[in-house]
Amino acid sequence: MSAVLDLSLVPPLGEPRPQPVPVAQETTLPNGLRLVVVPRPGVPLIELRLRVPFAAADAPAARALTAHASVLSGAVLLGTATHDQTAIAELLQSHGAELSVSTDADRLLFATTLLTSGLQPVLGVLAELLTAASYPDDRVEGERDRVAERIAIARSQPGVIARTALAARRYGEHPYAIQLPDPELVAAVDGDALRMVHRDRVLPAGSSLVLVGDLDPQAATDAVGTALAGWSASGHAVEAPPASELRPAGIEVVDRPGAVQSNLRLGGPAPGRTATDLAAVRLANMIFGGYFSSRLVENIRERRGYTYSPRSSVDHQTAGSSFLVEADVATEVTGPALLETWYELGRMALVPVTDAELDGARRYVLGSMALATATHAGLASTLSALVGSGLPVDWLAEHQRDLAAVTVEEVQEASRRYLAASALTTVVVGDADRITGSLGALAPVSVAAQ
Repeated sequence: MSAVLDLSLVPPLGEPRPQPVPVAQETTLPNGLRLVVVPRPGVPLIELRLRVPFAAADAPAARALTAHASVLSGAVLLGTATHDQTAIAELLQSHGAELSVSTDADRLLFATTLLTSGLQPVLGVLAELLTAASYPDDRVEGERDRVAERIAIARSQPGVIARTALAARRYGEHPYAIQLPDPELVAAVDGDALRMVHRDRVLPAGSSLVLVGDLDPQAATDAVGTALAGWSASGHAVEAPPASELRPAGIEVVDRPGAVQSNLRLGGPAPGRTATDLAAVRLANMIFGGYFSSRLVENIRERRGYTYSPRSSVDHQTAGSSFLVEADVATEVTGPALLETWYELGRMALVPVTDAELDGARRYVLGSMALATATHAGLASTLSALVGSGLPVDWLAEHQRDLAAVTVEEVQEASRRYLAASALTTVVVGDADRITGSLGALAPVSVAAQ
């Protein structure tokens, strides 16, 4: 006979510990680069994050820039005026570094981990890439072909189709509507085009460099100033215009004939990082669908078995923030799953959450923040996102205080404003012949080809 666990013997959780504010030295170099150095002794490693603004002013510009950026992020590592791709990799690896380059609608990001002793030489390699990347034509062609293949694969994935359709429906002619580059534009990219984009867009003014690790702030600042002194390209970063929502009514179905699963995606605006109601929205999101103990998971996963991993999130981009809901469900329960999702959204707005729900969500968010910034890498990435958005390092501590002060009433008001189904745009990817009827019982449906 198995013993019964006496839950009264389990001690209560303690109060969340306040997250210490990182001690940071901030400097703006003569070329306009914003530098943030955070000393964290103990582990002989440094995390480096260089964020270069890479936004477009409108959708047509975004189509071209996205195509170029998708190739440039790999091609920038193909060589410089003095080192080829192999030599660059060997230089980095000799100091424990392996540089990754990625892009999104807002930025180009250089990221690496390196040994403390390798800061100066790794900065030297970075300076070469920023000022003398060669983009050899033959190597660019190979990179372009690899990117085109990855895009073709991505365009066949239902999750990518859903994300792309939702962005297009929400943003229209805003740059954020462009989620994947057009294949024909990628095919036209060559070395000359990348050299021109690099010259015009990879600029120090508006860029930010974050260093976190076992280092002396002043010595690191001097090292960066010396290494990147030659990165002096003139010009100013392009900022994406504020993102406005189209908020089209009804449900758009993207037809995937024969699909056995439907991909539900809902999205709408959310407060930015400086908004006074961000903390309330983050906690409302957690209670609704942001973690495993949420209402959405309890309803359509645990109780009804419609899906394995429904979730919601609050995502931030420079020109606008979003509240997003995702669920992948069996075709035959598409309508009921969306109905239950709307039901839970409505319940958030109409029925106050319980003190226990709010306390659980608050502990989870604060604990997640602490874990995310406990490592050098996590802190560097977090600070890079904040600094790149123009925020101070102590935003982390301010946001913790805001989260600790949120009330049940504030969560309900935030839910009314941001989580109401009427504030969200809805897209469903699936077999239109099988799901349009059930969805049409909920709202007007329009069908788009894949």
